[in-house]
Amino acid sequence: MLEIISEHACFGGIQRFYRHDSSQIGLDMRFSVFLPPQAAHAPVPALFYLAGLTCTEETFMIKAGAQRVAAELGLALVAPDTSPRGAKVDGESESWDFGVGASFYLDATEPKWARHYRMYSYIHELRQLVVRALPLDARRLGIFGHSMGGHGALTMALKRPDMFSSVSAFAPIAAPSRCPWGIKAFSGYLGADKAAWAEYDASLLMAQAHTPFPNGILIDQGLGDKFLAEQLYPEAFEAACKTAAQPLALRRHAGYDHGYYFIQTFVEDHLRFHARNLTA
Repeated sequence: MLEIISEHACFGGIQRFYRHDSSQIGLDMRFSVFLPPQAAHAPVPALFYLAGLTCTEETFMIKAGAQRVAAELGLALVAPDTSPRGAKVDGESESWDFGVGASFYLDATEPKWARHYRMYSYIHELRQLVVRALPLDARRLGIFGHSMGGHGALTMALKRPDMFSSVSAFAPIAAPSRCPWGIKAFSGYLGADKAAWAEYDASLLMAQAHTPFPNGILIDQGLGDKFLAEQLYPEAFEAACKTAAQPLALRRHAGYDHGYYFIQTFVEDHLRFHARNLTA
């Protein structure tokens, strides 16, 4: 059952914020949806956006400035929260890059986290829920995200290209098995088995694939991003795409950092990229 928390007219469409009971998480979850004006007449293609560390279901809808172009293109936008809330797992709020707001969009297997931290499965639960309840076209779904959410978008698309037929990312954590953020998260949620880590590492997954997205993948990366050298490793994903014969547009931008001014600058390009893929 979906509960509408708030609803707002926006560029001829509707911006909504929802709450629902999640069977995968075992708790209430929140998400946001922008429905373009075209959704009043027929199901529309939809993009799922996965936000980064410390963010919520509100962050993208408030900060990215995406609704104007989404309304023009007839694209719905769906943004889940970044983790369970209220799980009451000991230590889940002790650091900003692990636990609350920092799920890494995986299904945890370590006993302490495994009951509620199941965000990989939750995204698929949410996909099924919104396709049933809202005027969205289940055959035309894309996914994109930022930082931790860019990691989530790439891994989910690579693991389930049958569900998401278009994918892009802003400054993704592209090789989490080798960066401090990813090592901390994977060790905590998945334990010491690095074979389990590989299931959520976009660079390792891509290296085992062969042209999973023939229409290409778009990634934007700011060269003024303070996390670039230590945490993001876009070059590892770029090399994996060459191995997989995967078309990739990895655009590097001088002066841009890791924040939402960067995302605002290039979000229109991403929406138009997905619109081409989902309406081809």
